[in-house]
Amino acid sequence: MTSGSGRFRQTEGKAVMRARSQDEAIIEVTWCYYQEGMNQNEIAEQLGISRATVVNYLSEARRRDYVRITLDTDIFKNQELARRLVDRFGLQDAIVVPTSPAGSAQSLDRVTRVVADWLPGLLQPGDRLGVAWGETVYRVAEAAPRVTVEGLTVVQLVGSRPAALGFAAETCSATLARRYGAHCVNLHVPLLLSDRDLVDRLRQEPVIRMQLDAVADCNKTIFACGTCAADSHVVHTGLLDLSEVDACAERGAVGVICGRLIDHDGNGLNREIEDRMIAVTLDQMRNKDMGLLVGSGPERARPMLAAIRGGYATHVATCSQTAAEMLNLS
Repeated sequence: MTSGSGRFRQTEGKAVMRARSQDEAIIEVTWCYYQEGMNQNEIAEQLGISRATVVNYLSEARRRDYVRITLDTDIFKNQELARRLVDRFGLQDAIVVPTSPAGSAQSLDRVTRVVADWLPGLLQPGDRLGVAWGETVYRVAEAAPRVTVEGLTVVQLVGSRPAALGFAAETCSATLARRYGAHCVNLHVPLLLSDRDLVDRLRQEPVIRMQLDAVADCNKTIFACGTCAADSHVVHTGLLDLSEVDACAERGAVGVICGRLIDHDGNGLNREIEDRMIAVTLDQMRNKDMGLLVGSGPERARPMLAAIRGGYATHVATCSQTAAEMLNLS
């Protein structure tokens, strides 16, 4: 008679074998499709499985990062609009991808995926990469390949603030650090406090002071320049009240970098609230070895131009529609 524990071990063993067999089948299907150029019907016939199973296995392989499909980023760097951006604005480099006919969300997805492939080549051993927050930066981090950049330090540029769908600053920096096998320096303070004296006291805490020193010491950054519209990230996170949007625009606000408002020329508006924020300053964002500005959508053209004028960006990644709008506005 088989004991209960014996039956459990047998069942568990069969489950492990089934899982192992499926894993091997996923790898085999992936190899046949991507390395041997077989189509899905041929794979199904050769392995004795249905075409639907082949489709599912290929989808699972992509989900597990077994397969990463990329295009040479030089294609997008050599695109005419990219060269015009570099020449017009004195950038070190730029990438422009075709705007998607499916809409703005798909265009942003294209841009962030290309940036994810481009960024590792812009990094050197020992770099200190400052990472901003928001949907754009989060998408880059999620799409980043698993590569190792020796001696890389990834630094969270703004304090913590509740954000939808995981777009919080600590998520962006930690995800990118994990993908690159890098040391991560998170900024373990709230982005916004109600008391200026509390901000000053927190800044003097040894651990926080060390983290802020890392923020100031970054030689490269990746960031987006948000809008001052009602649907902007700073409105959703409560840094800018909906009732303040028009008032800030009247004062000249056209964009937002790491929670700080900038005008047409990239200068800060210096609102009272910014004295109660713990984050990278605009002066600290300027004149880096690399400032990679990522954005997509015609509404981003004016903020991105302001960021370039302010000296925050050396590299730009965007879509063709946004690039054309930036050139027209300039």
